Amino acid sequence: MRARATRTVIAAVSVIGLSVAPAAAKEAGMPQLDFANPLTIWQVIWGAVIFVGLYVLYARWALPGVAAVMELRAARIAGDLEAASAAKDAATAAAARSAASSRQARAEAREAVNRAVEQARAEAANASRLAGDRLEAQLQAAEARIAAARASAVGALQQVATDTTAAMLDRLLTGGRLPDAAAIGSVVGDVLAARAKA
Repeated sequence: MRARATRTVIAAVSVIGLSVAPAAAKEAGMPQLDFANPLTIWQVIWGAVIFVGLYVLYARWALPGVAAVMELRAARIAGDLEAASAAKDAATAAAARSAASSRQARAEAREAVNRAVEQARAEAANASRLAGDRLEAQLQAAEARIAAARASAVGALQQVATDTTAAMLDRLLTGGRLPDAAAIGSVVGDVLAARAKA
């Protein structure tokens, strides 16, 4: 920083020296460039002193403050960018966790629905089987009742047929000898059995 200030002062003095020489050579021209006048020379010297003073003042006090403010601002921007990047990473991770939990919830819901459907199917199959067993038992009971009623009816019919046959034979064979009641029942039973098969 000092080397730069020194170079600037040397450059300013050189400019002043270069501008003094041509102006001294000129006899007529602009009064501001009349270096034969001592007032003009003092104005140039004081301008150079003020320039160097302002340069040193800015270089030592104002510009380091500006640099510090710029560094602070750059650090704050870097911190904000880092915080934004961390927030983005956190949001991405949260989105991934949310998607994973959503997928897991959907899978659990699908599994629960499948379990409920399987349970309903099993319960329906069990109820159907129980109803089928109950109907089968009722059907067998009804068939047993029908068979019993048929046997009872056949037995009663056989008795009626036997009695009727005996009465008819008694009338037909008046004064004759009636066949044995067991023989008549056997013949009637054979006839009824043949009818039942037909």
